[in-house]
Amino acid sequence: MKSKSMRPSVRQAAIFETIEKRGRATVEQLAEKFGASAETVRRDLSALAEAGRVRKVYGGAVKVNIAKEGLFEERLATNTRAKREIAEKLSQLVRPGQSIMIDTGSTTLICIETLMRHRDLTVITNSTHIAQVVAAAKNGSCAILLGGIYSDNNAQTVGAQTCAEIRLIRTDHVVLTITALDNSGAYDFSEDEAQVARAMIEGAGALTLVADGSKLGRASTFRICELTEIRNLIVNVTPAPELKAALIAADVHII
Repeated sequence: MKSKSMRPSVRQAAIFETIEKRGRATVEQLAEKFGASAETVRRDLSALAEAGRVRKVYGGAVKVNIAKEGLFEERLATNTRAKREIAEKLSQLVRPGQSIMIDTGSTTLICIETLMRHRDLTVITNSTHIAQVVAAAKNGSCAILLGGIYSDNNAQTVGAQTCAEIRLIRTDHVVLTITALDNSGAYDFSEDEAQVARAMIEGAGALTLVADGSKLGRASTFRICELTEIRNLIVNVTPAPELKAALIAADVHII
């Protein structure tokens, strides 16, 4: 299929269809497929990305919304063994008396249950579930629940007020869950949750991402951070070689 015989709109539609089918494609692959220059393909990908139809990554583009989240209760019952393994690893990084900023998620909820073995933690969160676990532990730990707009699905607060409160706080640890992680960074399916996560990162003493193997090598829509912003990635499986190499190059400690 030669680019010279195709109008830009037609070529872009064909590129979009290719990425939809494959999940991702490089500039080189698309240039060869459509007989176009790499620069032409980059312009096409930029146009598609601006329209929200694909997400540009280094060297190409990926399908948007490959990774989405279901209901909180469903996610809590999924990959439970992996999440408990991750929680045990996280507990080795935390010491009694430290402060932790932690966001909403099924993985972080399991993590906080395990962390309550430590006494006298200060836990700042936008999750009412997590706050309840900390309060019920009665081990000297303190739960600080962030204000904001309440979202019933994930039992969390989000929005401008939440982010404003976060920016007044600095903690020893920031622990975040994610929807997807690939070579270009960490992502969430929700812009509201991504905004909260980005605000938490601003106050990070040490940023730790917790993610079971289903999140690795996937794509989602809203960026949380670049790989270079991550200090620790706690996983239950070894990342694929390409992703592992990118994490090592970004000086991420894989646990």
